[in-house]
Amino acid sequence: MMRGTMTPSRIRNKPLKPPKFNIRFCRPVLVVAAALWASAVWAKPADAAWSFTVSGDSRNCGDVVMPSIAAATRALHAAFYWHLGDLRAIYDFDDDYRSLHPTAPIIEYLNAAWPDFQRSQIEPFGDTPFFLGIGNHETIVPKTREEFTRTFADWLNAPVIRDQRLADDPHDHQIKTYYHWVRDGVDFITLDNATPDQFDAAQMKWLKSVLQNDQRNADIRAVVVGMHEALPESLARAHSMDDFPAAEAAGLEAYAQLLDVQKIKPVYVLASHSHYVMEGIFDTPYWREHGGVLPGWIIGTGGAFRYALPASAPQAKFAKTHVYGYLLGTVSPRGKNVQDPIWFEFKEVTEAMTPPDVLARYGSAFVHRCHQDNAQD
Repeated sequence: MMRGTMTPSRIRNKPLKPPKFNIRFCRPVLVVAAALWASAVWAKPADAAWSFTVSGDSRNCGDVVMPSIAAATRALHAAFYWHLGDLRAIYDFDDDYRSLHPTAPIIEYLNAAWPDFQRSQIEPFGDTPFFLGIGNHETIVPKTREEFTRTFADWLNAPVIRDQRLADDPHDHQIKTYYHWVRDGVDFITLDNATPDQFDAAQMKWLKSVLQNDQRNADIRAVVVGMHEALPESLARAHSMDDFPAAEAAGLEAYAQLLDVQKIKPVYVLASHSHYVMEGIFDTPYWREHGGVLPGWIIGTGGAFRYALPASAPQAKFAKTHVYGYLLGTVSPRGKNVQDPIWFEFKEVTEAMTPPDVLARYGSAFVHRCHQDNAQD
């Protein structure tokens, strides 16, 4: 079932034939990046603010848009980039792939899709650590969660993720599509809700353990949770975990666990899936009456076909569509802004920010079409 084209639903807005693909071509870059993760790039920061970037949904025109996000991320010297899932379309050709391979059969596209993502969307980040989440398009037949895990094992088992998993449980050597890592007292948690059976019992048990440890651990000062689909009862509930009863029930339970953490430490919740940007997604009547409002964002602006805003958009703190970009998170130094240590701001990437190599590869007409079209009326 294709869940990425349902009718969906404006954070502060500042603009700011290639050779056949082989999955091994990324290895040299990855080896360098992995070494840097374990060295100065991942060193504990000094007493100064630091930043990270986040977005999701980079199918369709993502090979055009993501290099712009990468260039901005590197210019900001951000600590890492976090992708919330939906890498490629899979149910049909991505527009960027089709523009370069107009006569390719679908099987050729399917074989090339994920290596293309690695080459065109991960490699532009260079030595910036790249954290990867799974979206529903990663499970569209013939793709599976298992293939995703094998293909992206180097990223899902990066040193900082592997070390944290083994610190939590020395016997846990299994690579998973959900994981967490800690930087400067902030626990970053990636969840997997790519299919209607998630969060399953194993993931819920894991999440409960992680959050209980965060509550007890005095070194943890904030929790940031990222996933593909928004948790239930948000302003984007028409295209979220509310779509399926089992997912909805698990999502409500996860939200309740996060509310428990919020009683003693700040919690922030990020999602994509809907192809627009929105802030304040959990400030709804339901959550005001059922425990409380968590700070929440949707940031599905990595290159996918842009959706119309939902009828609930006027209730949001900020909402905008027909836009590409990323969420910039700025983390305060320890001891400052203790009650709200992370500031989030939407940063737009425009056609004018397209890197020269991308413009040369695709041509100005296609790049223009990605920025001006690629949207729901």
